[in-house]
Amino acid sequence: VLGAGTWGITLACLLADQGRAVTAWDIAPAVIDQLARDRSPTRLPHLRLPEALRVTPSLPEAMGGASTVVVVAPSHAVRGLCQTLRDERLLGEGVPLVLCSKGIEQDTLSLMTEVVAQELGAETPTVVLSGPSHAEEVSKQIPTAVVVAAEDPALAERIQALFNTDRFRVYTQSDVVGVELAAALKNVIAISAGACVGLGLGDNSLAALIARGLAEITRLGKRRGAHPETFAGLAGIGDLVVTAMSEHSRNRRFGRLMAQGRTAEEAQVEIGMVVEGVRTARAARAMSQREEIYMPITEAVVSVIDGHLPVSEAVDALMAKEPKPEIYMTLDDLRS
Repeated sequence: VLGAGTWGITLACLLADQGRAVTAWDIAPAVIDQLARDRSPTRLPHLRLPEALRVTPSLPEAMGGASTVVVVAPSHAVRGLCQTLRDERLLGEGVPLVLCSKGIEQDTLSLMTEVVAQELGAETPTVVLSGPSHAEEVSKQIPTAVVVAAEDPALAERIQALFNTDRFRVYTQSDVVGVELAAALKNVIAISAGACVGLGLGDNSLAALIARGLAEITRLGKRRGAHPETFAGLAGIGDLVVTAMSEHSRNRRFGRLMAQGRTAEEAQVEIGMVVEGVRTARAARAMSQREEIYMPITEAVVSVIDGHLPVSEAVDALMAKEPKPEIYMTLDDLRS
């Protein structure tokens, strides 16, 4: 398991609890030192590392003999990690990567599976794991359902069997692009949801924002070739709701803090962990412009993050937009 933050170490424990030999690695030696010393992550003190779980600061040691590699690095670090795996020849032939990193690369607008293909080759077996799954709850074995997406059904079923437990239910999917886009873009909408909460707006506002946010995600997904049905499932509305509604969500907390007067930099420092939606918002706006897709909430989030628009004015601007039909929108409408 590459990346021993809260989600990475939670997945490592889940796999080790099933009797598998698991090794967790992180680029930050201090993270590994703390886990080795306390056998419990600082942010999840209730979680005890099983005996079958080893931690190491050495990437070659972590990769030695690995039959499956679970990547839980921040999305902006995935390319560099893949380059290291390639240059040091650490990834065994045919060993699948399970991507848990959620984001769009800001400079290239590549999805994480595209980054893997570019750096490790298109033949690298790759699976995406996503869905409504906060580490804080999975680590307490609260019932959770997620999805694994792969173009190869047999590979998806193999990873499904690897992760599935009586408390962590795993479904399979073939719409890799849809699952990846949903996973990345829900963080952007969650920032706007947090901003609603920070402004003291009500349930009506929050529900409208989530629904219209899902419409934005679906529009861009369809343009990229995703199946619309994906966005009605666990990776779509499921992950969006949990990220937009839960205080476990660092993206929601980020939006709330900004609405309460913090700058983007101050909010990120206060949260103390990577807020994926910040980079993803900029990448999503660039992708929507490239694809000529109408994404007003995403545009507003970027304007707020970059300090060009106060949160309250962003809300006013969204509400002042010309009324349109909800469903029967023409392609020209979507591009306006």
